[in-house]
Amino acid sequence: MSAADDPAWRPETLAVRAGYDPAGAANAAKPPIYMTSTFAYASARQAKDIHEAYFDGTGPEVGGNGHIYSRLGHPNLDMVEARLAALDGAEAAAVFNSGMATHSAIALAHLRPGDSVVFSRPIYGGTNGLYTGLMPGFGVAHAEFTDGCDRKSVEAAVEEALAKGALKLIVVESPANPTAAIVDIAMVVAIADAVGSRTGIRPIVVVDNTLLGPLMQRPIELGADLCMTSLTKYCGGHSDLLAGGVSGKTALVAPLRLLRTTLGSHLDPYTSWLMLRSMETVHLRVERAMDNARIVAEFLRDHPKIAGITYLGFLAPGTPARTVYDRQCRAAGSTFSFAVKGGEPEAFRFLDRLRLLRFAVSLGGSETLITHPATTTHYALSPDERAAGGITDASLRLSVGIEHVDDLLADLAQALEAV
Repeated sequence: MSAADDPAWRPETLAVRAGYDPAGAANAAKPPIYMTSTFAYASARQAKDIHEAYFDGTGPEVGGNGHIYSRLGHPNLDMVEARLAALDGAEAAAVFNSGMATHSAIALAHLRPGDSVVFSRPIYGGTNGLYTGLMPGFGVAHAEFTDGCDRKSVEAAVEEALAKGALKLIVVESPANPTAAIVDIAMVVAIADAVGSRTGIRPIVVVDNTLLGPLMQRPIELGADLCMTSLTKYCGGHSDLLAGGVSGKTALVAPLRLLRTTLGSHLDPYTSWLMLRSMETVHLRVERAMDNARIVAEFLRDHPKIAGITYLGFLAPGTPARTVYDRQCRAAGSTFSFAVKGGEPEAFRFLDRLRLLRFAVSLGGSETLITHPATTTHYALSPDERAAGGITDASLRLSVGIEHVDDLLADLAQALEAV
């Protein structure tokens, strides 16, 4: 079931219903887990038709329910992909066994030696490593921009990339990890269109939507070609699984599924089932976490030992970032960064004093997580790269969970006594 099957359904309903029809599984109210590595064919003719449908996209089995081998696809994966596509408002989706497997598939599918890519900064450390460490070894150049609301800044990065090779991808993370920096997605799409008109090669615009997820921002509606999400985070939501997904037009998603067959980076049946279950409550968890996050952010903003905070709800009216936020985001989310007064010693003393908040990487779980980006998630970046993204030795990333907010405030208050 896709979003087109019932366009009147709201995202909260799609998160529960899309992708699964009980009539196809003995009327089980909830999806069964298809724990099999391979699938039997009804006949030799059907076997050939199923392979033709999968590899060539033609023949009588196109759109059917036939499967070959679970590395290529399986019923639980079909369900997750249909649900993600519905939530993102896209034609199709491909789901992988981690967010970085998703990012890597996009890069490997669309970049060749001599090409270039532009990406926004700050950006997740793993994505940074992909485009500054791995892909240059394949002859792919890169350029970057730090002000995603300034057209000249983005265009300058585009021109730098074009001077190095054909620009095939523009990858933006908005809001960005860890500072929640905003990129104007519609503006980036317009720039990509202009590049296509000028050069004959229109770069694909990829938006990493992890920090807000499908309920609070829909990049496809803003013109993005591919919407990438680390499903490990809010959609999974319990810090107990790894998954990543990308949605967009079928013509762009289909090659990613074929590449996944070679890479072996599919999501297994059991984890797919867990993801379906978790998606059902994503709106409840996100709403509670965001309510908590605003109260926590207000507490931190007003605390004398806090040097600054990047919570999106505090963007100043009339600023370019606030204008973009009001246009493309539905809420501020529950992940942001703040800085204690001082540097690494003060940040470490604060972290070591915490009792309730968990010091760990990742975000979007039911529990509140906090980390020190400069020495964890963004450790592999150079000091200059971290500085360009607004990450200092005093920066801390906070992902607010669904605990009672008074307990969170009490723990933060007592830990700040150590600063």
